[in-house]
Amino acid sequence: MTAIAAGKPAPDFTISTDTGETVTLDSLRGQKLVLYFYPKANTPGCTLEAHDFDRLGPDFSAAQTRVIGISPDPLKAIGKFRTKQALSLTLAGDEEHAMLEAYGVWVEKSMYGRTYMGVERSTVLIDAEGRIARVWPKVKVAGHAAEVLEAARAL
Repeated sequence: MTAIAAGKPAPDFTISTDTGETVTLDSLRGQKLVLYFYPKANTPGCTLEAHDFDRLGPDFSAAQTRVIGISPDPLKAIGKFRTKQALSLTLAGDEEHAMLEAYGVWVEKSMYGRTYMGVERSTVLIDAEGRIARVWPKVKVAGHAAEVLEAARAL
């Protein structure tokens, strides 16, 4: 993730959620924000990560921090994921990859000798003024949501 770094202004964005809400960085000023970027809904790692952030939702709220999960999936697929997994956190889709690219998480990946473009599982914590407080690139899911919560509480 070379496009962003702690201390810099967060890239502006406008993104739609699966519930029809349009979210912008400006509309969220005054509260802390966690953007967690995940590769694909209904895959094992992404499901575990969503449940971890969802379970800690009340704690993030108490820390005046909004959490939004973002993937390149279509909103319809994200809505099905939310329903199937009984999630309450905000999920958004970026099929055009504009936000994913702005945050440096749309990258070339490889598997079994094949290269392709995809999301590098990453998380960004943004302070109430819209500046990047912390970046977690190449996230390992286990324990990650709790680590992000502690950083949000300390901010």
